[in-house]
Order: sequence, then structure tokens, then C-alpha cells
Amino acid sequence: MTSSGHPPRVVVLIPCHDEEITIAKVIGDFRASLPAAAVYVFDNNSSDGTAKVASVANAHVRHVGLQGKGNVLRRMFADIDADIYVLVDGDDTYDATSASRMVDLLVSKSLDMVVGVRASTEASAYRRGHAYGNRLLTGFLSWLFGRNCTDILSGYRVFSRRFAKSFPVLSSGFEIETELTVHALELSLPTGEVVTPYKERPAGSASKLNTYGDGLRILLTMLRLFSTERPFAFYGAISVLLASVSVLLAIPIVETYMQTGLVPRFPTAILSTGLMLLAGLSFFSGLILSTVTQGRRELKSLFYLQQPAPAGRE
Repeated sequence: MTSSGHPPRVVVLIPCHDEEITIAKVIGDFRASLPAAAVYVFDNNSSDGTAKVASVANAHVRHVGLQGKGNVLRRMFADIDADIYVLVDGDDTYDATSASRMVDLLVSKSLDMVVGVRASTEASAYRRGHAYGNRLLTGFLSWLFGRNCTDILSGYRVFSRRFAKSFPVLSSGFEIETELTVHALELSLPTGEVVTPYKERPAGSASKLNTYGDGLRILLTMLRLFSTERPFAFYGAISVLLASVSVLLAIPIVETYMQTGLVPRFPTAILSTGLMLLAGLSFFSGLILSTVTQGRRELKSLFYLQQPAPAGRE
């Protein structure tokens, strides 16, 4: 129940690009799992009949012109008003029966995000290198932010209204899942996980994820988010590295000067001095940016708190 005493309004949001083969089944499966939920399909410049098939299946169809999953999610959260948002890809790889468990966990535990952790017994469910890459990226993000995560790249998630309306979407592509996770970590939002079966793509359906290109973009997104959300740690590490190199270069110069009173290697001395100056600039940049980041975090917290509290959090 919501704070007004009415049942929560649940919506299923399905981003799609050329999913004509699978979209009708995905809509039907999620409608069976969440019969009270409204199903929205956001067509992202499909070149096939995805939008038409979704419309015939009685889903609400919206169109997003800017290419990329992040751009689609921006429109989803901005345009759709609900209490609970179920986000799932339209490729029929996620188990619809898990949706009710994920929604129940969100409501019963008063959470803001529940992630569907993918578990597959089929080796073909993941493309070559994807499972290892997911573990590597998940571990790296957990190390950067000091919080354990299990599957940061899962496209199957449930959100509260507070999460959706306080989340400033900055990414445009598949790195959006990383951004969702970091948003929850930085605001210390209550989150949960539900293990859900992960299936092989149906015959004739192809993944839009580029193994190496999108993997690199996700890695760079992690570093970008770390630099913006933890600037003192990021620039402080750079400062320490530069200062260490500067000192190592300066040691033989100082030893020579102490022995002879001469500084024979001026280029090295200049380089050492420059690196130490850069180290100082990096340190103070991190210090200043950490104040800016604190202000941004407080602003996002205020947007979060502006949303009405679900029942159980009043």
C-alpha cells in the first residue's frame, strides 16, 4: 500500500531495439507475472516491427529518437509516473516469474532498488567472455566504492519512485547499469538482490552489446564516476603517485648536491620540481572538488526526500 492507502502503481518498462521476435512473449510473460502492472515499451529506433508487435500485444508504446539505453531510461523515468518501476530488457533472456518476488522484496523491506542477479546453467546464455568480464567489472566497482555488488550489469531491476525521480541519467548507452548502481551506493540507498534464471537468447535474436567496445565504455564510466563521486580519493591517489616519482627522481640529484655542491642534471631537476607542483595541484583539486561533490550529493538527497514515502517508511 502507498502512503495514501491505495495499492502501489506498478509499471513494467521495456527498452527495445529490433526485438520483433521476442517482444510479444516478454509482454505476455510480465503481464502474467504482474497482472495489475501497466506495460510500457520504449522503442529506440527499431528497424523492424517491434513497435507494431508491442502495440498489437496491448502495451503502451513510446518512441525515443536518441539512440542508446541510457537515453531511453532518461525518458522512462521522466515520463512515467508510478510507485514501483520494473525495468527489463526486451530480449526474453530474463525470467518474468521473478518479477513478483522482486517487487515483494522491494515493498516488504522498504528498499529503493532490487537487482535481478543472473544465474544461468546454460553456457550459451552468455557470449564468450561476457561472464568473466561481468565478474571483473563488478569486482572492480566493488573495490573502488568499498561496497560488495554481485551483478552490476544486470538489466533486470526494480526501483522505488524515490529512486527513479532522484536519479540524474548522464550515460547514453549500456553503461547506464553502472550508473544506477553508483547512484544507490553514493546515497546509501537500501537495496536488495534476487537470484533469477538467465536464459539464452531465442534463435534469430542478436545481442546489441559490443564485448570490447562497451566493456571499455563501462570501465571508463566507472573511473569517471569514481573521479566525480570520490574526487579526493581519485586526485589524492594521482597526487601521491606524482609526488613519489618526483622524490625518486630528486634523490640522486640531492645526493650529488650534498657531495659536490653542484646540480649537474638540470632537466631531471626541473622535471622533479614540475611533478611535485602537479602533485600539489592534484591534491588541492581533489580537496576543492570534494566540496562540490558533497553539494551535489546533498542536492540529490533533497530530490530523493521530496518524493512521498511508501507505507512503512513514514
